[in-house]
Amino acid sequence: MENELVFIAIRTFFTYFLILMVFRMMGKREIGELSVMDLVVFIMLAEIAIFIIEDPESNIWNAIVPMSVLFLIQKLSALIALRSRKFRDWFDGKPAMIIRHGKVDEHEMRKQRYNFNDLLMQLREKGIESIQEVDFAILEPSGKLSVFEKKEDDPSGLSIPLVSDGEIQYSSLRKVRKNQQWLTNELAKRGYNTLENISFCSIDEQGELFIDVKNEFR
Repeated sequence: MENELVFIAIRTFFTYFLILMVFRMMGKREIGELSVMDLVVFIMLAEIAIFIIEDPESNIWNAIVPMSVLFLIQKLSALIALRSRKFRDWFDGKPAMIIRHGKVDEHEMRKQRYNFNDLLMQLREKGIESIQEVDFAILEPSGKLSVFEKKEDDPSGLSIPLVSDGEIQYSSLRKVRKNQQWLTNELAKRGYNTLENISFCSIDEQGELFIDVKNEFR
């Protein structure tokens, strides 16, 4: 019995450091910002760890192999998400604007299965007592609510991305009632005749463009 307890303790110690090593290699990310893929991997790793600890007679490779496979899946999906916005949007979802210019978008709330209790609770957590204090509120794919309070001395307003990861955001263009030709012309006026060198471009409510060029710090 004593030998079995020692064996379980050793396996627990080994499993702990194995999972810790996997988490470290997966990269740094706050718990509240985990993607759906991250959560699935974490839950499965926990299940594997419980199984291998509770069954002392099982081979330790029964834990190492599936953990390694999960790690490779997570790294591969992260690499694909880094290169493909469509893949990233499909896995992680898109941010949703819940409050726009101080007005609540009930249709978007229903679409996200998000209610006023959720909204008010997250506003209170940020020290905001009333919806009237909010200019914009965006529900991030992680479930976190990003809030922009009203400021009288800030005329720029919320910036909307028109180009992200070098790809034109057509839905954003429709929101600002513009098209690809308009964007191409505006970029050309600023000396950018192609999108190849542009990593990110956004427009604020005053119509001012912000442009970030690829690999500026190389």
